[in-house]
Amino acid sequence: MLIAHRIALDLNNVQATYMARAAGTARFAYNWALAEWKSQYEAWKLDSSQPKPTQTALRRQLNSIKRERFPWMLEVTKNAPQMAIIQLGQAFQNFFAGRSKYPQFRKKGGHDRFTLTNDQFNIDGCRMRIPNLGWVRMRESLRFAGKIMSATVSRVAERWFVSITVDAEDDSHLPKAENQGAVGVDLGVSALATLSTGETITGPKSHKALLARLQRLSRSLSRKQKGSEKRKKAKGKLAKLHARIAAIRSDALHQLTTSLTRRFHIIGIEDLNVRGMVKNRHLARSIADMGFFELRRQLEYKAAMRGGQVVVADRFYPSSKTCSSCGHKLEELSLSVRQWTCPDCATCHDRDVNAAINLKNMAVSSTVSACGEEGSGRRRKTTVKPASAKQEASSRFSQ
Repeated sequence: MLIAHRIALDLNNVQATYMARAAGTARFAYNWALAEWKSQYEAWKLDSSQPKPTQTALRRQLNSIKRERFPWMLEVTKNAPQMAIIQLGQAFQNFFAGRSKYPQFRKKGGHDRFTLTNDQFNIDGCRMRIPNLGWVRMRESLRFAGKIMSATVSRVAERWFVSITVDAEDDSHLPKAENQGAVGVDLGVSALATLSTGETITGPKSHKALLARLQRLSRSLSRKQKGSEKRKKAKGKLAKLHARIAAIRSDALHQLTTSLTRRFHIIGIEDLNVRGMVKNRHLARSIADMGFFELRRQLEYKAAMRGGQVVVADRFYPSSKTCSSCGHKLEELSLSVRQWTCPDCATCHDRDVNAAINLKNMAVSSTVSACGEEGSGRRRKTTVKPASAKQEASSRFSQ
C-alpha cells in the first residue's frame, strides 16, 4: 500500500532560495518539454518518418543540451528537470486514456514543486538530505515504516512542504474499525453531513467566514503596480489567507472522516455530481466551500486502511423521496420541503435524516448481496455503483 506523509519543512533563507530555484528548474523543464512535444508531434503528423515524441527521448534531448544552453540547471538536483519530464509523459498518458485534459504549461506561483527519487535523498529522524543542499529540518519525523519511494517538495503560500511516499507492507498503524454497524451519510451545505444516527455535522465554511478579508486583500492586490515590492507583499498575504482557508477545511474533513471510519464498518454515501452542481452560480461558492470530493476520497482510503467499506449509491437513487419506514416513494418532492409525512405509514421524516437512513439500508443490502456477509477484509476495493446525475441532491443547498 502506497502512503504519503506530508511534512512541513523548517528552512533558512539559503535553503528556501534553493527550493525556489529547484522548483523553477522543474517548471522550466516541464514547459520546455511540453513545447517540444507539441512541435515534434505536429512534425510527426506531417511526416510519419519523423520520430514520435516520448518522455524518454525528451529527457535525453535535454541532457544533451543543458550544459551549453541551460548551465544553471546544474546548480540544483538532476531530479528536478528529469522528473518533471516524466510527469509530463504521465500527463499525456492520462490524456490519451481520457482521464484528464490536455497538459497545460505550468505557471510560477501555482506549480512550485519538484520531485526526488528515493536514491537522491535520505531521511534521518526529523531531517532530510537533499543533493547540492545538504540537511534540512522537518517539523516531524516520518510516521510510516516501509520502503521510501519518492519525495515531492512543494510550496504553499510562503511555506515549503515535503510529501514522502512510502510503500508500507501493512497498515497496522491504524486499528480496525470499532464496527458499530453501518451508517448512512447525507451531504449538504447547511450541514456538511447528516448521519443516519441523527447526528448533524456542521461544516466550518471557512471560505464564507473569511470572505470579507479575502475580498479586501484581493482589492488591495489589484491596486498595486505590477512588478513592485508592495504587490509582491500583497500577493503573499492573499496566498497565506487562501492557505489558511484550505487548512481549516482540510482539518474539519479529516476529523469527520477519521471519526466515521473509526466507528463504522460500512459507510453509505451518495454519488454527487459536484461538477454539475457548481455550475449553479447561486450555489457554487457554498458547494465548493464544503469539499465533497475530498470527503469521499478520504473516506475511501481511510475505510480501506481500517478494514471497512464505503458503498456509493447511484446518483439517481431517490434517497430523499423514499420513506425509510415502509419504502413508499413519492412522485414529487419540492426542493424547499425539509420535512414530509409518508402518505402510506404516516411517518414524519426529516429530509436529510431520511436520506441518510436510506443510504445506510442501501449500503447494508448491497454489501450482503455482494459477499454474503457484512464483513470486508483489509484493502478491500470500494464498491461503486455506476450512475449519472442526482439533481435533487443539490436541492438542499438552497436552504
